[in-house]
Amino acid sequence: MVKAGILGATGYTARELIHILLRHKHTEIVALTTRQVGNVHVSEVHPQFVGRLDLALENLEADEIIARCDCVFSCLPHAASAARVKPLVDAGLRVVDLSADYRLQEVETYTHWYQVEHPDPGRVGTVAYGLPELFFDEIADSQLVANPGCNPTAPILALAPLLRAGCVQPVDIIVDAKCGVSGAGRTPKLVTHFPECNENVVAYNVGHHRHTPEFNQVLGKVSGASVEVLFIPHLVPMDRGILTTTYATACGPVSQEQVLAVLRDYYRDRPFVRVVDDLPTTKQTLASNYCDLTARVIADRVVLIGSIDNLWKGASAAAVQNYNVMCGFDETTGLGD
Repeated sequence: MVKAGILGATGYTARELIHILLRHKHTEIVALTTRQVGNVHVSEVHPQFVGRLDLALENLEADEIIARCDCVFSCLPHAASAARVKPLVDAGLRVVDLSADYRLQEVETYTHWYQVEHPDPGRVGTVAYGLPELFFDEIADSQLVANPGCNPTAPILALAPLLRAGCVQPVDIIVDAKCGVSGAGRTPKLVTHFPECNENVVAYNVGHHRHTPEFNQVLGKVSGASVEVLFIPHLVPMDRGILTTTYATACGPVSQEQVLAVLRDYYRDRPFVRVVDDLPTTKQTLASNYCDLTARVIADRVVLIGSIDNLWKGASAAAVQNYNVMCGFDETTGLGD
């Protein structure tokens, strides 16, 4: 039985991780940390775990976490996460980091986009990117894995096979994302205040969203080309879910059936990517680790539509999928319907 800890256990991603790990047959949750709410029972922060998990949220130091845990999931924000993760990895613990701290391959890129110095610069560029559909072998051999951002997940999964097959051009790619309010986190903000976000749709960080270099880096790695993505996210008045529409230019004459065939062949043996004929909706992937993808061809444009649950395939369930691969468990353990 793997003894697992969750750092930053007050937020939505931690809540979903607890929910998944409680039904994971190889895992026991032994530590929940916080520096926000003091030493309180988990049920006071997440009432749905009354009678299901008898643990307090604690402000634990690294040596205490190391003594209790074999594996840790970090749900801390960027910069804070790497600072806490570094001594745990140094001590030999397996870690899945849900922050952005280890996703990018260059310290300078991280500093530019996140406007902070990296707390663990020596590891930057050496950490596996946590999409098992693309990097299974790297994840299986890793002690530390960088969980993907929620918004890039579906577009990267949609584009990667087509770029590798030479179906679409690596430049002039546009990604339009519609994300539920939980994607902004649990900490109250004006933009997620009910009167602000209800019955309202707003674009944000147009042209300078921090996920932009993640798109370009990961797609560049899988395609071997220099990739340029214009990413435009929108906040929509629903609790959870992301629907992405990606526009790419075909490299030559191609049909919708051919594009779908490339996607289906690539993901034939991948348990959590479903290539569908219909247009995906966020309700289809709600509270699941599935990514539903489809394609349409309009003139020389390939339009790719993807749906995920931002808290599951976009965060917590993806983290457990990575954990399963790292530990040698069946990839679907704890993540079934």
